[in-house]
Amino acid sequence: MTTTDQRAFDSILSMAQNLLRRTVAKTGEMVTPEMIDSELNKLEAIMEGDFELVERDRLVDELIRRYSHTIGRNATLSDDTDHVPWLTAERKRDWLYWRRYSEYMEAKLPLVALDALDEATDEVLGHLEDPQRTGTWDRRGLVVGHVQSGKTGNYTGLICKAADAGYKIVIVLAGLHNNLRAQTQIRLDEGFLGFATLANIDDLPAVGVGLIDADHSIRPNYATNRTENGDFTKQAAAKLGVTPEQRPWLFVIKKNKTVLERLLGWIRNRVADHTDPVTGRKLVTNLPILVIDDESDHGSVDTGEDVVDEFGKPDLEHQPTTINRLIRSVLNHFARSAYVGYTATPFANIFIHDKGATEEHGPDLFPSAFITNLAAPSNYIGPGRVFGSASSTAADLPLTRPLAEDEYVAWMPQRHKNGHRPRWDGEAKLPDSLEEAVRSFMYACAVRKLRGQGNRHASMLVHVTRFTSVQAEVVSQVAEYVRRLKGRYQRGIDLADTEALMRDEYESSFRPGMARIRADLVEDEKLEDFDWAQVRDVLPDVIADIRVREINGTAKDALDYAENEQTGLKVIAIGGDKLARGLTLEGLCTSYFLRSARMYDTLMQMGRWFGYRDGYLDVCRLYTTTELVEWFGHIADAAEELRQEFDNMVAAGGTPKDFGLRVRSHSVLTITSRAKMRNARPVSFTYSGDLLQTIVFPNRPDEIAANFATTERFVSSLGPALDLGNQHYVPEGQKWAGHLWREVPSQQVTAFLREYRTHPASFRIMSPLIADFIDEMNKDSELVKWTVALVSKDNPGPEDKHLIAGLDMAMLTRKKTVDHEDRYSIKTLISPRDQAIDLTKAQWQAALELSRETWRRDAERNDGREPPAEPRGPAIRKTLGEGNPAKGVSAQPERGLLLLYLLNPAESDVHAIKGADPVVAFAVSFPGSSSTRRVSNAAYMGNSVMWEALNVWVD
Repeated sequence: MTTTDQRAFDSILSMAQNLLRRTVAKTGEMVTPEMIDSELNKLEAIMEGDFELVERDRLVDELIRRYSHTIGRNATLSDDTDHVPWLTAERKRDWLYWRRYSEYMEAKLPLVALDALDEATDEVLGHLEDPQRTGTWDRRGLVVGHVQSGKTGNYTGLICKAADAGYKIVIVLAGLHNNLRAQTQIRLDEGFLGFATLANIDDLPAVGVGLIDADHSIRPNYATNRTENGDFTKQAAAKLGVTPEQRPWLFVIKKNKTVLERLLGWIRNRVADHTDPVTGRKLVTNLPILVIDDESDHGSVDTGEDVVDEFGKPDLEHQPTTINRLIRSVLNHFARSAYVGYTATPFANIFIHDKGATEEHGPDLFPSAFITNLAAPSNYIGPGRVFGSASSTAADLPLTRPLAEDEYVAWMPQRHKNGHRPRWDGEAKLPDSLEEAVRSFMYACAVRKLRGQGNRHASMLVHVTRFTSVQAEVVSQVAEYVRRLKGRYQRGIDLADTEALMRDEYESSFRPGMARIRADLVEDEKLEDFDWAQVRDVLPDVIADIRVREINGTAKDALDYAENEQTGLKVIAIGGDKLARGLTLEGLCTSYFLRSARMYDTLMQMGRWFGYRDGYLDVCRLYTTTELVEWFGHIADAAEELRQEFDNMVAAGGTPKDFGLRVRSHSVLTITSRAKMRNARPVSFTYSGDLLQTIVFPNRPDEIAANFATTERFVSSLGPALDLGNQHYVPEGQKWAGHLWREVPSQQVTAFLREYRTHPASFRIMSPLIADFIDEMNKDSELVKWTVALVSKDNPGPEDKHLIAGLDMAMLTRKKTVDHEDRYSIKTLISPRDQAIDLTKAQWQAALELSRETWRRDAERNDGREPPAEPRGPAIRKTLGEGNPAKGVSAQPERGLLLLYLLNPAESDVHAIKGADPVVAFAVSFPGSSSTRRVSNAAYMGNSVMWEALNVWVD
């Protein structure tokens, strides 16, 4: 598609969306293909020339896809202390920057997404202060998005609105590297400034929003430009001056000591208009400032020690680390300031001490005003959909190609040194698995070309080492392999074997994989399939277009997407840290990823494969290690636990300072860097309101037999059982099989837990510690009476039957995940409905109502498009712990729920336990509680808010 064709397509698309919006608003009907066809007919009558340049079917397909998307509900914790509400529809009426940005984004976003962007940016701006408010004020907040989910687009919209409202200086802190800063500048040129900030050119060409409204009188001012070295320079600092009457100023700068010191000096010497007579601090009183901190968990967090003294009071003479100190100093020089951090990985931000402050630098960057958690749209592909949850199996992950060690270790050992020379079969060449990944990228580009996406960007990521010298060797090997394939297809020499390999690979693996991804992950899109002959026809041109680029601190290559906008850049990007954070890889299709960082935030940010893949998700592939698949699954669970805790606090009306967050620990992973966690401590913690379930078991028959014998003794001690179908309340359509005991004394439960042996790799589920917690809660007369359920398979076959303590049971099937020499791991144990066992009807209905209150229709969280039809675990546990007087439901903190399961070893796929006894698994559902009782363990790290609330430090 040519540039003219694309403009015609975008123009029709934008106008069609607006017509459909009006029709929907007028009729209240859902958008249908017939409605789309009708509106396009109206447009064709007045845009005949444009319609001649585009394929009508493509327009229809794109409009159907856009109107199939849904956007979840955002959630915000806020503290309105010293805040004056101000943002009204009347105030927004004459805004220009937002109007043109909104119009610019119409061709790029479905209207439902554009409306969500409008709502989300209003939410954030409304929690900041009115820039026209006089006096002194300071607001600090945090926006938590998802990796590669459109945070830049969100804060661009926020900047447009802030400038419309009257903020005069906007500073965007854009990462640590020049290429990320330049990429951010380009995005803001297009979305806010409206012109390309080229160096040494007087007549700057209009771009983006500037093509919509070319009025030079509203053009914002800029202090930085889009070149690689376009940061805030000495020359700019020496010449630049601003006054309250001027249009807003934009600074896009790195988080770099020299640049920030230069900016701070400019503020003191050229902008400040007042000196505090007591402290001598220079102040800017006439210009409100907005600071946007992109990737705010990276570089901005104070990693110094002793932020507060032993009594929890701030150390006013504390010296923060450099970047943190300079950001705070910039804010502290303005009487009217607003700071908004953006991140997808808030693990470091929540460990900022909420009381940290010094005389010289002002308060720390704790988001005291608000934390907004953005929901993921239905077309977002993030860790929850790529990796499932902890211990997901390869069969659950259609996008992922797990790599066994023998497929890469000889070429790139995990612990290699700088100067390592990767070799495969003794030669300087790629391992077979990386050659396969490169070919996978070629198939992806070919399919996209056949779908009419040949002029769109397409990228492949190769991330296998942090050393630039080793990256250079990898670049050479990848380039040689691409060159060899290109030569064979262009000249036809030595092609037969290669073509036979690729044909077989495409037909037996890649194409069936496409079908599986479409079936499992693609909704509301019709993605065309192609046979080998069609792919083969375009493959020579596709291979010829591919470029291999090295992206690191020493390479001169750059991802020049903007310069290739018309033809689409087809690039294999090879690098390390520069590819790990923030840098967007446009049209990312294929990833080959071996890095083994062990921090939650670093790993998540390395996952550049997350994001939006409309029109080509089925050709995407991730090649990575089985270990990383397991770790990412755990991180997805940790992130979900964080969000669930957040939602519960929102429902309770809490503030950021009330938010005692907990982040899961791991036997191998760390939450974030140890320096960022200096304000975190292992805490005495509670299991109240938690669900614990065993997913890791021994794979030695003698240990399995010991746990089965322990369980048999426990079940025998419980006395006569009820049938699990005879509960207090069985909702219509539900059915449970198994046995039930009520009013079981806690002493029997704790005796069982102390005798049962959990596997050492079960880092969170340690049965003796759970028993200790129950004993501790018994001191407040909580968890004293237990419901115990032995849950059986619903529709068993003869091979599932087994006796335990004289009771008939049907064993469950739970397949292993990745292979482990020392254990049997499963993905998940319980069915979500099992936590509702033996609820009364009133409890069930109250928990369902709460589940619907906290439902956010977030695709990444698998919350679904419709409100839940049955209560969810967190709501059940909260209802039991707190009750719901309005529904006639009393709290039952004395009641715990222990669920027992037998897993069929013959169905486990673990050879070592084929003939063993049933594997006993258990889950414990704890009601919520306000008790201050705690047990101590290092399985959790808590932030300052949490350990102050608990009033305990455990070293």
